[in-house]
Amino acid sequence: MTWINTVPYEEATGKLKKLYDRVKGPDNNVDNIMMAHSLRPHTMEAHMSVYKYVLHHSANTLPKHFLEAIGTYVSILNKCHYCIEHHYSGMARLIGDEERSLEIRAALELQEPKKAFDKKHAAMLKYAKYLTLSPSEISQRAINKLRDLGVTDGEILEVNQVTAYFCYANRTVLGLGINTDGDIIGLSPNNSDNPDDWNHK
Repeated sequence: MTWINTVPYEEATGKLKKLYDRVKGPDNNVDNIMMAHSLRPHTMEAHMSVYKYVLHHSANTLPKHFLEAIGTYVSILNKCHYCIEHHYSGMARLIGDEERSLEIRAALELQEPKKAFDKKHAAMLKYAKYLTLSPSEISQRAINKLRDLGVTDGEILEVNQVTAYFCYANRTVLGLGINTDGDIIGLSPNNSDNPDDWNHK
């Protein structure tokens, strides 16, 4: 599961058990990325709060499937197979079209978003790429280019925060050797209207 010790659901007590109950999926399954925090439950709480508010909040205006596509792309760039599989599956479930989902994945793996997205959305993905791989090279000119394509400042902020979150999550996974063994791939806290509902369904 990970290269460090973790506390399984059956052995959890106190605050950790309460957090597990908030994030668990079917059959008391807790994703390995969350279980990796079990020795410091306060960091799991922080992780889930950022994840829920950045990716699964009803105040976002970009479609959730596109936010998942950004997460998938960032994870591809960072070579984080754990997050690629989880969030590609989440994206595909939201899109509900296997052919379209595979088209998107292929374009992202080639690092050519233009093959699957219009100019506006491809530009947002290009911004996510620069923010992931070479953030110091981003200038105000890049932001103005996004605006010229009709991307609002609020949408730019959403892309920025989703990208930043996934860089954090990818490094959590890669740095601790987290794998998908035992995970149920593609579950997410889908009740976007309630930021405090972390249940994975």
